Amino acid sequence: MIYYYLLFLLLAAGSITWFVWFLFHKAWQGGLIFSSLNFILLEARFPRILETIDRQQELSALASMEQFYNTLDSVLKKNKGFFQPRPSIIFEIAVSEQNDHIVFYTAVPRWLQKTVERQIQGFFPQAELEWVNDYNIFARPGAFAGSILKLEKSYVLPFETYKTLATNTLAIVTNSVSLISERGEGAAIQILVKPTHFTAKHDARKVIKALTLGRSFGDAVKELSGPVAFLETLDWIFNTLGFKKERKEPPPVNPALSPEAQEIIKAVETKTRQNLFEVNVRILASARTIDRAEEILTNAENAFSQFQSPNLNDFYALRIYGKKLKKLAYNFSFRLFNENEKVMLSAEELTSIFHWPIVRLETPKIKLLKSKQAPPPAIMPSRGVILGKNQYRGLETVIRIDTADRRRHLYIIGQTGTGKTSIMKSMIKQDIEAGNGVCVIDPHGDLVESVLGFVPENRAQDVILFDPADAEWPIGLNLLEAATPQEKDFAIQEMIAIFYKLFPPETMGPVFEHNMRNAMLTLMADEMNPGTLIDIPRIFTDRTFASSLLIKVTDPLVRDFWEKEMSKMTEQYKSEMLGYLISKVGRFVENTMMRNIIGQPHSGINFSEIMDNGKILLVNLSKGRLGEMNSTLLGLIIVTKLQMAAFKRATERNEETRRDFYLYMDEFQNFTTDSISSILSEARKYRLNLIMGHQFIAQMPEKIRDAVFGNVGSMVTFRVGADDAPFLVKQFAPIFTEADLINIDNFHAYVRLLVNGATTLPFNIKIEAPPPSSAEAAERIRNLSRQKYAKPRAAVEEVINKRFGK
Repeated sequence: MIYYYLLFLLLAAGSITWFVWFLFHKAWQGGLIFSSLNFILLEARFPRILETIDRQQELSALASMEQFYNTLDSVLKKNKGFFQPRPSIIFEIAVSEQNDHIVFYTAVPRWLQKTVERQIQGFFPQAELEWVNDYNIFARPGAFAGSILKLEKSYVLPFETYKTLATNTLAIVTNSVSLISERGEGAAIQILVKPTHFTAKHDARKVIKALTLGRSFGDAVKELSGPVAFLETLDWIFNTLGFKKERKEPPPVNPALSPEAQEIIKAVETKTRQNLFEVNVRILASARTIDRAEEILTNAENAFSQFQSPNLNDFYALRIYGKKLKKLAYNFSFRLFNENEKVMLSAEELTSIFHWPIVRLETPKIKLLKSKQAPPPAIMPSRGVILGKNQYRGLETVIRIDTADRRRHLYIIGQTGTGKTSIMKSMIKQDIEAGNGVCVIDPHGDLVESVLGFVPENRAQDVILFDPADAEWPIGLNLLEAATPQEKDFAIQEMIAIFYKLFPPETMGPVFEHNMRNAMLTLMADEMNPGTLIDIPRIFTDRTFASSLLIKVTDPLVRDFWEKEMSKMTEQYKSEMLGYLISKVGRFVENTMMRNIIGQPHSGINFSEIMDNGKILLVNLSKGRLGEMNSTLLGLIIVTKLQMAAFKRATERNEETRRDFYLYMDEFQNFTTDSISSILSEARKYRLNLIMGHQFIAQMPEKIRDAVFGNVGSMVTFRVGADDAPFLVKQFAPIFTEADLINIDNFHAYVRLLVNGATTLPFNIKIEAPPPSSAEAAERIRNLSRQKYAKPRAAVEEVINKRFGK
């Protein structure tokens, strides 16, 4: 009876043991699935390395990756619970079936994300990590193939690593997947890494001992498993329990070691001294057909043959088929570690099969950082206009520039479509909403049209729209309208500078300047009823008109010009001089649209009032509608009038009572002369704060270029061309390089910002464009501006015709 009782107890104990094991296994499997669902997928991007480095520098860079793996050993041993397996970190080189970019991914447990990110960016500060959604390599419809990598020999023997191989091991791996089509094909090399609690030193001693006795490596590793290992274990147990007395055997006689044996012993010692990791290496490929999928897979498998060496270890690819292939795809998708697939690798070996592109890599299609990132200064203004946001190592910082620093002006450069207009539009919107005075000079028209549509209702009355193409409602613009001798002198100097800007210098000269200066002084003599630019040809051809103007002239030198100098000129000389004048001024007089604007004796816009009262002046100088010459002339006149207003209030108002006014100029080089250097160099004095944008440096005359780079406080650089990068990099070194300036993405920029009067180190920003504007609101404000500042075309032409006696 007792035997049945014992049998029952044994069966019960067995059942309970099985049930406990079953629960434990389920919990363990549940832990695996739970862990896989809590992975964060990070896309790792590195700057493209263009410089060629020597072998020693390359080894030093790769040693950083080896150190990184060693650091992971301690990080990953921090478990999260009894039923959770030791965490893995997964490194992947993948090509999605949606595109042909080769992308480096790193999957980490959610609770380890910040720790691992800090480790990565501690070792590789240039890395950019972005949390992304999972990718898909499997084509639909299509087929896929897969394999795992195993070691040919015992794990204690390493394969040949990056330290002895002459080529960049990563290049061969990435090249193997670089010929995948953009659509319908995909591939991934997945490397799951977790630390091991197993120590290899005991196994290493056994193998080395056997090798020193003259045995082959194959015979030596047999002692690590099988009957010999089992008997040795029993022998150790008996000795430990005291059941067996230890026999003293004579020391073995070691035969002379062959060079091959010495190499193997050294390799085993080197590997087993390092931290070891349990590793799964999977390769999967997908395509429309199974033949193509297997072709892609074979290419990827062959990349690992580079680690082969006669006396060392080697990888072999174990192809997986049928249900096991589906299981492999399942484990791949959920990033589950499989104990049956594991190989034991050192940090040096891991570095050899996977490292990020931290040395020069010429494989095409790798998704790299086009440009670097850098952190903003620690102290940033909490108020002021927002330029954009800095994103650096997962932190987002709003970048502002305050009013005091804006008085030192802002310079923006970048190719078409990179974001210049967007940053201007955003700043203009903020200025308008803040109640600031603004002028926008736009040579394309799109910017002004957008701004019109987002002017809030409470500022609609402040808008003055100057749109020359609106020919039925011209607004007068007279540069010869000046009140003081200083204003007259500045206006004349600027008008001559404008002609030099518009026409080839060889067609000008001292005589032209002399005649133009006296003509304009004469036309400006009657301050209540000044002449205009269209009167310049007439003053030389119509004696009656000239005589009527001389009545108001008090300057003796100007009177002498007409009464003595002109009276002695021959008719031929007068004819030649008139030809010069007509060739310069005539084209504007003969154009009806331009004549109706510059032919009005009184400007429809009071520029001093605009600046002092914080109005909104929007200037649409679309070259496509006006013509380049007309657009440039009108822009130059408006900038001159703004400068005159700024100079005027510098003498009439206390500095503290001068209201800041913001002048935005796109393609600013078209609308400025050398006199702009006064505004740039004496910013606080005038409170006319410039925001200047354009496309490339060669557009600027040398004097204006020197004034800009010598005086501008803040600078924003979007992507520029190869010709501009060498010049601009001086402003952004040593943080950013020429390659960064050339390759930065659209709507991203580098900023050298003035903060509290001091220039900061440059950093990157991302631009966020304002929302679309309202076409209905734009039209409403356009009509309001017409009624307040423009005149009907018929009324303007009637006045001009009357002045000309028609």
